[in-house]
Amino acid sequence: MDLLLPAGAVLASYLVGSLSFAVIVSRLMGMSDPRTYGSKNPGATNVLRSGNKKAAILTLLFDALKGWVPMACVQAYGPAHGLGGDVVALAGLAAFLGHLYPVFFGFVGGKGVATAVGVLVGANPGLALATLLTFAIVVYFSRYVSLASMVAAIFAPIYLVFGSGVAWQASAAQVLCLVVMAVLLVWRHRENVNRLVAGTESRLGTPKS
Repeated sequence: MDLLLPAGAVLASYLVGSLSFAVIVSRLMGMSDPRTYGSKNPGATNVLRSGNKKAAILTLLFDALKGWVPMACVQAYGPAHGLGGDVVALAGLAAFLGHLYPVFFGFVGGKGVATAVGVLVGANPGLALATLLTFAIVVYFSRYVSLASMVAAIFAPIYLVFGSGVAWQASAAQVLCLVVMAVLLVWRHRENVNRLVAGTESRLGTPKS
């Protein structure tokens, strides 16, 4: 197989992931750049701090879609050109990396939670459901969204490994892509980790002082 095709698919996925919808949606709706207020993180949670719920929902939706769309395209059109499951996984990882380090926005991106969800849906809906249930359980008992995001990210590759041969098939490359995503997602939440350790992290439903 010509390496140009998989390389092109991965590059295109990265470029799609580099579309920072927090910034794009805010600009289109005449709002302030989310990188200038709150946590300065270009993501749906920070857009919500503007008070515009519609903008936050649109950001969340499009950030998730940009993780799913590249994988869906490779799954739909790739087999005819010899592109298999490993290229699908790499496309998802590339879209995730694009969100974290967007070439169109000075390589300053978000934390990647919504895009990671889109990637999981593209990889396997069952895997996405198991990971989202983990997120929901941790949020319910801890009220920490950041903690739930990190725990769910860590468990995603574990579910993939233990589900292989039972609920779905997975290659070593697919597992490795999820491991890389989990490590990067936890790294992007390092400030949240510091606040969790210090006991100053905000709980869901608790007004900030």
